[in-house]
Amino acid sequence: MKVTLGSLVITAGICGLLSFAFLATSLGTQYWYIIEMNPTNVSDFEDMSSHSGLWSINEGNNSLFVVDINSIDSFTADESRYSETELHMLSMHGAIVVVLPISLVLLLFGAICGLVSSLAQSPLLLTGTAAYFFICSLMTLCGVSLYMIYSYQALAETERLVGAEGLAHVHTSFGWSLGLAWLSYGLELLTGVLLLLAARRAKQQCRSPRA
Repeated sequence: MKVTLGSLVITAGICGLLSFAFLATSLGTQYWYIIEMNPTNVSDFEDMSSHSGLWSINEGNNSLFVVDINSIDSFTADESRYSETELHMLSMHGAIVVVLPISLVLLLFGAICGLVSSLAQSPLLLTGTAAYFFICSLMTLCGVSLYMIYSYQALAETERLVGAEGLAHVHTSFGWSLGLAWLSYGLELLTGVLLLLAARRAKQQCRSPRA
């Protein structure tokens, strides 16, 4: 079955819209990181379980995690209050909350570029838009990967300060908000690939009348 230019463009458009929706939902929700206490062993800590996003932390007063990207403002924090390790992590947090929103804004402009290039059916414009989506996916990948690196380093720093015993009844995991960000990244890549295929098909259609 021959795939048409129209079907490629429409599928790319749907993937692009979904990638924007997933990333926007991810940034706006607060289930990036989940901290749970084990109620069977430490019932007094049950109310300290919490879940957090890029901007704030919700539910519980979990004071065990001395370095939390949601409890300190990486742009207005007093640097004299923090150690060198904490300052490094503050800079990582600042990068995360800049890169991911920029990626979201770029996706919005990418949708406009994709609409124009598909209406024009220009191989050059379609190829350029595909490259644009690859850049968006790279920024999303950098932001999500940096968040995961930061989370592991925050946990390691907390364990160093409170000891392994202090975290014996603590369970940490990444939440579905982070999963949506990964889905957005995959859809951005898929959108770029589909646009490249559309550009190739448009080029073939331009040549066919001359054959």
